[in-house]
Amino acid sequence: MTQTLPIERTVKTFRQLQTQFNLQRSTDDQFFPEWLNLDNTLTEAEQQTLDKIQQKYFYQLSDGQLGEETIKLIVLSPLLDLAGFFQPPFRFTTEPTVQITAERDEIIYRGRIDALVLLERLWVVVIESKETSFSLEMALPQTLAYMLAHPNSQRPVFGMVTNGGNFIFVKLQHQEFPQYELSSVFSLLPRRNQLYEVLQILKRLGQMAIEL
Repeated sequence: MTQTLPIERTVKTFRQLQTQFNLQRSTDDQFFPEWLNLDNTLTEAEQQTLDKIQQKYFYQLSDGQLGEETIKLIVLSPLLDLAGFFQPPFRFTTEPTVQITAERDEIIYRGRIDALVLLERLWVVVIESKETSFSLEMALPQTLAYMLAHPNSQRPVFGMVTNGGNFIFVKLQHQEFPQYELSSVFSLLPRRNQLYEVLQILKRLGQMAIEL
């Protein structure tokens, strides 16, 4: 008998994904070049907006950890807006339901993504926004489970995981078996605002989606 389980409460480890979906981390240094060698410069206005986001984040953080909705309001939404994901040809949809099936174990995993950017039927960025006290590493298996539900296995899918103060990008692609790789972690903590690199990567992924 087939079981249906919630992704957000049952997918906790990379081992689960490897065992049930044969998901493996790529050993190819050229598997995920999209977050490297950024050459698209930011305007002064964009830099000023990113600096304001950083300032607001630390102002709100001074009273304690930030909840998910606060993170979306002061960090995530303005960042996606700067990246152009609220404008044509993109369609921005919040919390759609996705599911993946582990046929061998007769288990269906179903869950809702915090934010999803769509271009036609291409998923450009899957964003799993967690509270500031939540480890990015803890959120990655869940995010990869969502990305495995991508309807077009011939195209790579990119994700970004954030807890508001830290960001990491992930790429998933189906070849002989599904493989993934991670970027470095970008943080709001350094004096130099690393949201600059985050925005540059988002812009690059958006442009790639348009060109596909």
